[in-house]
Amino acid sequence: MKQMIAFGDSNTWGLNPVLNSRYPENVRWTGLLRKKLSRERILLVEEGLCGRTTVFNDPIRKGLKGADDIPGILARNEEASGTIVMLGTNDCKTVFGLTAEEIGKGLEECLDLFEQRIRPEHILVISPVVLGADVWKPEKDPAFSRASVRVSAELKAVYSRIAAKRGHLFLAASDIVSPCSYDDEHLNAEGHGRLADAVGRILIDRMRWV
Repeated sequence: MKQMIAFGDSNTWGLNPVLNSRYPENVRWTGLLRKKLSRERILLVEEGLCGRTTVFNDPIRKGLKGADDIPGILARNEEASGTIVMLGTNDCKTVFGLTAEEIGKGLEECLDLFEQRIRPEHILVISPVVLGADVWKPEKDPAFSRASVRVSAELKAVYSRIAAKRGHLFLAASDIVSPCSYDDEHLNAEGHGRLADAVGRILIDRMRWV
């Protein structure tokens, strides 16, 4: 059976912000997508990690630099012939002070690592959801700011250009879903279902490339 890797942060891991736990496999988008792809004899490997960035080191939470994880993930999944990459939300945090273009450069470093094993046309880049306008408030996630919201909205255009330049498939999650009002950052169950359907349509339409 062929393999595909889903690489991302807490929205790929499937964080339920209300319960601060993981959505079950039949709710989170990667679990739903795994079922869809299994019908095509493709195994989806879930590699989401809460707090993961592209290449930037969080000064408080260690071990979240995505680029550091990729070699090990590829080594564990030698049969992988495709990758989905959805990162960038955590890079928008105030502590980093990054522009969308700088986050895009971090994404490209991750893509360089995946391309050492996986053909460019077998990579799907997903720009993340746009953070909600109130995400920075104390009762939500004060690690973000008003500027973070603006930067997250700019990632779609940056990521689209990167994917086109490198020959990757592209999907803007913000065209499909918005974060839930509870924390303005994570998807609710309905959002996970909608994202799974959108990703599944892209991959199944191009299934011969996997």
